[in-house]
Amino acid sequence: MLPTESKKALSFKRYIEEGDLVIVYERNDVMKPVKVIKDGVLQNRFGVYKHSDWIGKPLGTKVFSNKGKFVYLLAPTPELWTLVLSHRTQILYIADISFVLMYLEVVPGCIVLESGTGSGSLSTSLARAVAPTGHVYSFDFQEQRAVCAREDFEKTGISSLVTVEVRDIQGQGFPEKLSGLADSVFLDLPQPWLAVPSAAKMLKEDGVLCSFSPCIEQVQRTCEVLRSYFIQIRTFEVLLRTYEVNELKVDTGSMIGENQDADNEESRPSKRKHRSNEDDTISHDNSYNATSVVMAPPCSEARGHTGYLTFAKLQCLYLSLKGWIYNSTSYHVLDTL
Repeated sequence: MLPTESKKALSFKRYIEEGDLVIVYERNDVMKPVKVIKDGVLQNRFGVYKHSDWIGKPLGTKVFSNKGKFVYLLAPTPELWTLVLSHRTQILYIADISFVLMYLEVVPGCIVLESGTGSGSLSTSLARAVAPTGHVYSFDFQEQRAVCAREDFEKTGISSLVTVEVRDIQGQGFPEKLSGLADSVFLDLPQPWLAVPSAAKMLKEDGVLCSFSPCIEQVQRTCEVLRSYFIQIRTFEVLLRTYEVNELKVDTGSMIGENQDADNEESRPSKRKHRSNEDDTISHDNSYNATSVVMAPPCSEARGHTGYLTFAKLQCLYLSLKGWIYNSTSYHVLDTL
């Protein structure tokens, strides 16, 4: 999340200042969060980088070390912060987070309740989604995790959008002061079914709840309780498969030779036969013809099961349709992506 300027709520800082947090990007799997200090230095395998050279430069700049090697200075967006944050608990990654934001119908101005805070991966994305006029209320039962989360939100510039409190939601429920104010509720708890009745009280009409659980037994028990308060109960498992796009050089001469070899066993790969019109002799062309080919094979390492996402919409006791009044019913569907 880019820190917002005080005068313009939707305008974000584009230039690096002292005290800012930046993501130092070496390569796709090597990134590091660094706080910019005027007299600070960063040392890595590429050499030494002075923070003073960074100040005043736009985010996204390529900076060079004393050895002439470079890194990129990127903004701490939720997508990048999820990849570099300190793991105090299991976290949600981009595939699950994007799915949650869509199905919770989170838009600017929404009030979202979250339990528990954990490492703050989802909280950061929720804050950006509700900005500039919405708010995220996040709860964790462990004091130390709540303190670390507040520090992280301060670093990433979203502390004005997220309030972190220490509270056992499974045992105490959500605070009564938030009753009927929430547009969405997210639960990441060992026993989410215990928090469902309280979550139902917090939601506005047609509010949406999401529960994240790693085990299907947790999902089944949660759905049993959800049926008393919610409708349109659905559970998803999001499986992501990425592809690596690379440009390769291919020897077209070799390819032609292989094709001729299939038709004529007398030919060899990478050698093309040319019959002379004069003496009917055979000559071999050993020239190398390279052509660029773009290939996109799937990554060898794919992230597997992370958890199940169960969504439900708050049940209105009675719905009116063409003058008829009838009770709402609930259902449960298990979808797999």
